[in-house]
Amino acid sequence: MHIASRVKAVPASGIRKFFDIVSQMKDVISLGVGEPDFVTPWRIREACIYSLEKGYTTYTSNYGLIELRQLLSAHIERRYGVKYDPANQILATVGVSEAIDLALRAILEPGDEVIIPEPCFVAYKPCVVFAGGVPVPVCTDPSTGFTPKPEQIESAITPRTRAIFISYPCNPTGATMSRESLQSIVDIAVKHDLYIISDEVYDRLIYGVDHTCVAALDGAYERTIYLNGFSKSYAMTGWRIGYAAAHPEVIEAMMKIHQFIMMCAPITAQMAAMEALRNGEDDTQHMLHQYDRRRRFVVNALNDMGLECFEPKGAFYVFPSIKSTGFTCEEFAEKLLFEEKVAVVPGNAFGECGEGFIRCCYATSFENLQEAMKRMEKFVRRKEH
Repeated sequence: MHIASRVKAVPASGIRKFFDIVSQMKDVISLGVGEPDFVTPWRIREACIYSLEKGYTTYTSNYGLIELRQLLSAHIERRYGVKYDPANQILATVGVSEAIDLALRAILEPGDEVIIPEPCFVAYKPCVVFAGGVPVPVCTDPSTGFTPKPEQIESAITPRTRAIFISYPCNPTGATMSRESLQSIVDIAVKHDLYIISDEVYDRLIYGVDHTCVAALDGAYERTIYLNGFSKSYAMTGWRIGYAAAHPEVIEAMMKIHQFIMMCAPITAQMAAMEALRNGEDDTQHMLHQYDRRRRFVVNALNDMGLECFEPKGAFYVFPSIKSTGFTCEEFAEKLLFEEKVAVVPGNAFGECGEGFIRCCYATSFENLQEAMKRMEKFVRRKEH
């Protein structure tokens, strides 16, 4: 049976492989899938319930409810000083994942290249391929805080380069990027007339540093496609509600694809998102405080057991090196799962330069993290002898 070559060329997600194994096992502590362990705050769920009771079960505008777009516009301007017209510069999407797909399909011609710093979220490179483009990875490591050097970005540019894809705070490393470093990337994009696609879905989960919205930087506004959503900051993963903000022509192009394949984001999710924007700040701050406590505990525990761990300043992941064990990242993850029933994700699921690392998600209870670190230390100590 014929399957499109570009689809066959993309391997299945390395995250899902281990998630499927875990689902068949008992007593496993999963540090695998990047999902908040918090239930969506009640006030947000209640808004959805109320909308159903009031009969809000219809399609919305392809762009999304105008009330939601107005709230999003005010939210972005209040936090970052960037103004988007809710009428034609904001598009509500079915999660940030759809927004990524729409952005790439809206701007890429067949064979166009997209520069992507690695390690990166597993969907970025496949989405480039599915859109007919060519992903061009740029490898990062702990020596630079898992951020690319400007010269790495510039040296990767060719006549076919169309965009630079960045995502800070980063999944899987938890790395953040300074305003100055981001500005240097924007300057390169301006010099070579490139788009910047900036996935900032973890912008609210940040510890001890300030988040820089890329679109707020000098020269960035006209060429940046800003992507964000509600999954991480408001524990709304299953609601599948995200958004994109950009130049009106880009949003119009993205909406054109969206209207034919998706029509609109679910109205109930849009209503819930409106409540999150209006009254969800206290809930976000509560979750952030809990994540920060977990982050500090896990980083210290991993370093104490001899797994050198870069200190993440964002998201809810750590990305420790397991090179001292002598195992590949897949060997380490598999042996840890079957011997100690702790699930982590091999670093190479996030790109080739993730080899030698594993990703641990600390979006689980503190008690689970304590037990997971005990099991992991037992595993590491046993392998030393």
